[in-house]
Amino acid sequence: MAHDFQQDIDKVQRIAAVPTILDVVCRATGMGFAAIARVTNDRWVACQVLDNIEFGLPPGGELKVETTLCHEVRQQESVVAIDNVAEDTQYRDHPTPRLYGLQSYISVPIITADGRFFGTLCAVDPNPHAVNNPQIIGTFTLFAELIAHHLDAEDRLEAAEFNAKDTAATSLLREQFIAVLGHDLRNPLAGIGGGLRMLDGMHTDPKSVRILRLMGESVGRMSGLIDNLMDFARGRLGGGIGLTRSRDERIEPLLAQVVNEIKAGHPSRQIEMRFDLSEAVDVDRSRLAQMFSNLLGNAITHGDVEKPIVIEAKIADGHFNLAVANGGQPIPPKTMERLFQPYHRGDETSLQGLGLGLYIASQIADAHGGRIDVASDPDETRFTFRMPIS
Repeated sequence: MAHDFQQDIDKVQRIAAVPTILDVVCRATGMGFAAIARVTNDRWVACQVLDNIEFGLPPGGELKVETTLCHEVRQQESVVAIDNVAEDTQYRDHPTPRLYGLQSYISVPIITADGRFFGTLCAVDPNPHAVNNPQIIGTFTLFAELIAHHLDAEDRLEAAEFNAKDTAATSLLREQFIAVLGHDLRNPLAGIGGGLRMLDGMHTDPKSVRILRLMGESVGRMSGLIDNLMDFARGRLGGGIGLTRSRDERIEPLLAQVVNEIKAGHPSRQIEMRFDLSEAVDVDRSRLAQMFSNLLGNAITHGDVEKPIVIEAKIADGHFNLAVANGGQPIPPKTMERLFQPYHRGDETSLQGLGLGLYIASQIADAHGGRIDVASDPDETRFTFRMPIS
């Protein structure tokens, strides 16, 4: 039976992190073309690409496998990295660089958990670039492992759904898949984060600092997605969102810390804080910070960049109130109805995140015995967490 390469293409394109991975590897190396390729003994098929040099190969495009260096990567299951073909004693006379007009090249194997060679994460450029070094090879290797984890998780989900007998069983397996996915992604992500911390002190030139900052932001976003996945899975599988409540410390510094972290990634956004708290509040500090970060991140994503985001925290009428307000277009009524449902994005055209942020925020509010109310009109959209205090 012929292999279904379209299925492989679809699997890769369903991985939300892939565009970020390709962008980061191009920025980190300076190379103009990056791709994730499905490579077999007789086929080389591009699953996803980033083409800044008009190389001319779209997703689904093919190269003759025997004309690619990825063919050698598959045969040897090892990395090929070339800084400058003209100066490389092993590859300067190789037909592949001449055929495609390449001077720099890197290809790293993507190998799934069962040892299958799926393909490669590769990048090419007609100009020389420094790629044959531990830092770049290590970054590519970590990203290749992350892609392999996603592919493995999707295979497990497909197998689970195939064996499910009814809708209830399928639903349970899906939540279990999410829990396993979130757990399995932590190790490769921790490796990427560790590599970034190691590189941070080694490179101080502006270009490297900018690239490392972009990579760090990507790691932060992926970490947030994993946290949301794990919380979602715990809630759906019956564990619920647990709380460790404390009123020993004031929460104003905690809220200010979240604001500062968000502003560091969005320095141009104006955020105003208005706190009027006459006493400490009995909350789970880490969960409150997570909920507040989700609400503030939502305002950053959907709010008008020309208008300030206003944060208010106060105690009134026996309730603790924490509000995040932003200007911009009002939320449509149909969207409002599903705003706190999992996998729902407020802006259907946006591809940011998994649509779990507001759902997790609502679950944290519920665990505190409170709720999140939303009001939206042409002047302002306001999310308000309201919780009774004892």
